[in-house]
Amino acid sequence: MAFLHLAKSDDCFKQRRVNASETKPQAHVVSGWRRLVLWPLALLARGWNRTLRFEASEDYRQAMAQSDRPIVFLVWHNRLFVVAEIYRRFRGHHPTYGLVSASRDGAWLAAFFSLMGMKAVRGSSSRGGREAMTAMADVLRGHGGHAIGITPDGPRGPCYDFKDGGLVVARRAGARVLLVGMEYTSAWRLRSWDGFYLPKPFSRVHLRSTWVPDETLNDRENASAGVRTQLLALNPEAACCQSPTRC
Repeated sequence: MAFLHLAKSDDCFKQRRVNASETKPQAHVVSGWRRLVLWPLALLARGWNRTLRFEASEDYRQAMAQSDRPIVFLVWHNRLFVVAEIYRRFRGHHPTYGLVSASRDGAWLAAFFSLMGMKAVRGSSSRGGREAMTAMADVLRGHGGHAIGITPDGPRGPCYDFKDGGLVVARRAGARVLLVGMEYTSAWRLRSWDGFYLPKPFSRVHLRSTWVPDETLNDRENASAGVRTQLLALNPEAACCQSPTRC
């Protein structure tokens, strides 16, 4: 499961609209019996997540419930397993989206998101991510309670590499950026490019978050490096990484 990563520069946002003469490809959709196939997987994931014991400070709870401005959540790709459950427990009354490719593969992920209670924005990561960023900014702009989750190192890494597309979307949409971290007391790690975490049933998950100040977000020269350092610090295991590689 992965939120789509975004390209690295404001430059890819300059041509936000496709020419009228250009036909926009239709997003693929999973329906019928194919959607039913996902139900067992979704039920397993939901049941697994509900055994976990989440520990969050009052500041964390207030940040997750904020609705006066749209929010861009940033979380490392290898911690995605609990994202839908965090949304359900702490932000269930506010629409939260993940960006998913318009491809056939993306259709399966969008259907899974729906079964887990989250919404999906469909967009292509081609052409430097322009279409993806346009779709996300359109969802956020003018909707104070809306939020979008982005993995700055997804969908293929390198692990803990920071692409600044999420910061670009936040600037364009006038959104705040909330960095989300977590520490698992007991978890398995998969042999994937990011060492994906699967918290063991009935284990504890310590949640952390911090806002990115607007002045930091608007410092286009230094924002990416500073925000990456902050996001690493929220995840104790990841904090040892001084270069974009798997630890």
